[in-house]
Amino acid sequence: MDIKLLLLAVGVTIAMFGAVAARFGFPGFNKIAQVALALALLPMVCRFHRKLYIICKILPRDCKFLYRAVRAELEIKGQGRNNVTVIKEFKKLVNRYPNKPCFYFEDHVWTFSDIDKYSNQIADVFQKGGHAKGDAVALMMQNRPEYIAIWIGLAKLGVVTALINTNLRVQSLVHCLRVGEVKSIIYTEDFSSAIDDIKDSIQEVAKYKVYLNSETTHTEDGTHDLNKLLSEASTKDPVIKEKINYKDKLLYIYTSGTTGLPKVAIFPHSRYLLMVMPFNLLGIRSGDILYNPNPLYHTAGGMIGAGVAIIKGIPVVLRTKFSVSAYWTDCIKYNCTCAQYIGEMCRYLLNAPPKSEDNAHRVRLMFGNGMKPQIWDEFVKRFNVSLIAEFYGSSEGNANIANLSGQPGAVGFVPLIVPRMFHPVAIIRVNSETYEPVRGPNGLCIRAEQNEPGMFVGLIKEGNALREFSGYLDKEASKKKIIEDVFVKGDKAFLTGDILVEDEYGYIYFKDRVGDTYRWKGENVATAEVEGVISNIAGKRDATVYGVQVPGMEGRAGMAAIVDPDSLLDFKALAEGLEKALPAYARPIFLRIVKELEMTGTFKLKKIHLQKEGFDPSKIQDKVYFLSGNKEYVEITPELYQEIISGSRKF
Repeated sequence: MDIKLLLLAVGVTIAMFGAVAARFGFPGFNKIAQVALALALLPMVCRFHRKLYIICKILPRDCKFLYRAVRAELEIKGQGRNNVTVIKEFKKLVNRYPNKPCFYFEDHVWTFSDIDKYSNQIADVFQKGGHAKGDAVALMMQNRPEYIAIWIGLAKLGVVTALINTNLRVQSLVHCLRVGEVKSIIYTEDFSSAIDDIKDSIQEVAKYKVYLNSETTHTEDGTHDLNKLLSEASTKDPVIKEKINYKDKLLYIYTSGTTGLPKVAIFPHSRYLLMVMPFNLLGIRSGDILYNPNPLYHTAGGMIGAGVAIIKGIPVVLRTKFSVSAYWTDCIKYNCTCAQYIGEMCRYLLNAPPKSEDNAHRVRLMFGNGMKPQIWDEFVKRFNVSLIAEFYGSSEGNANIANLSGQPGAVGFVPLIVPRMFHPVAIIRVNSETYEPVRGPNGLCIRAEQNEPGMFVGLIKEGNALREFSGYLDKEASKKKIIEDVFVKGDKAFLTGDILVEDEYGYIYFKDRVGDTYRWKGENVATAEVEGVISNIAGKRDATVYGVQVPGMEGRAGMAAIVDPDSLLDFKALAEGLEKALPAYARPIFLRIVKELEMTGTFKLKKIHLQKEGFDPSKIQDKVYFLSGNKEYVEITPELYQEIISGSRKF
């Protein structure tokens, strides 16, 4: 018999005997019994002291989170019951605070009334243009208040706005317009050339050009001058025939997902309202001002960043695009108390020369995703930010977590005081080579243990806004992201495609991205798309694309292995073709010229071993090249390799 179990049994027996003896007039035995029980329990306390310590340490964190999460969920459920929409919430703010600043942009203040009137003009123009509920309109514009006002105006008609990544060109741009089945596209004059390049491929799409930088306007044949139309439009709320509902589509966000060209992630009103939940979790206050330099076509900038303004009434500072030199200057200028980031931004800010503005601001909270643990403490110390809140999630997925306590490196946590079976997310064990879920004898998935890397999944529950999976416009693509029979027969979960790990405190850390996508310069790169472009430019040669780690750099740099056994590849033509066809972040930084590419039994190119080998010329027999200045590929020598890994060669 276990000695600890024996001691516990003896202690309990003495305690019971002491209680009986005290009842019959022998009180001294009660104290003896208490001491005996304490001694008996001592080994148990010693055995589980670590768990008890952890519970005591995380209890305040978990209680605070649960309190805020319950409040947020009650609010979300109330919105569903009352058929609340983004437009209804925005109109409440307009009626309550018509003259309160909604957005700050380039020395201009847009009040809630300003945004409302501009959105009504947009609604009037497109209603007269024949657009109705269910139609889709694409929007291609740099960050500015009009961007948000445009999709609000279209939403007042029930029209879905497809938010186009402004970096996309040619094939990718045409693809996004086609898969979104857009009826029209709104774009500013600085994207005229991008639209002109594809005009023959989108003849059925009506074009509305906005002039922001020119006093005089000039539109080509078949293009509408949106400036002129807006000047003649009504600023009153549109009269609509079909009611807008909580579950109706609001926006399309394009995501690379895990394979192929960009996919259309569906954002109904319900999901947009959900994305603003960090307002509740972070404890952002009504007197705060948020700095948002993130792209408005991304979830972080366009949903969370803009959402706190139009749903919660918190003024937001917008910037056309992120600037290292202007970040803290802007925060000081607009008296910001909160700010957003992505990981690359933090590294750029930290690498900039120190200056007085670094801690002359009032920012107490920064939130976003991608803050590396290696720079976390240094960043907090230098810029004197009280709390860094890291988020993890995806545009289309339901597996969303947050690190609200500033734990360095963690992308989120799960409350340990809540049993695992009630968690809406989980980490499951997967095969280290194929990343397929590992199942037990019962056919169900196996939860990963503490500190064991595994696939992060979000359990799906229809009718629950927090756990629904709206998926993609492409139903087949949506099915590929769903796994069945997870922990009980018949249940379903969303596969993130990311490998995460949980520590003993419930903190979760990002380990790796699997599948055919990698992240670079704050953007997801779909390898299949890049492979297709390379093949076309390089004379239909086989190519495989993957991401490789570069010391000191966020994400993974693109690398392509190209089959060229006879050394006939024209590197100059390849560089020029990639520059024209792909945005900067998607162009491979490294090339590896190979004689052949290994394939799997299902004729898929193997890239895991290529990824592991990286770009070190001393370890690879093949020739390896580096994209120098975005214009030409040069062979990597041992000297150049040292420059790259030391950080002295910039790219």
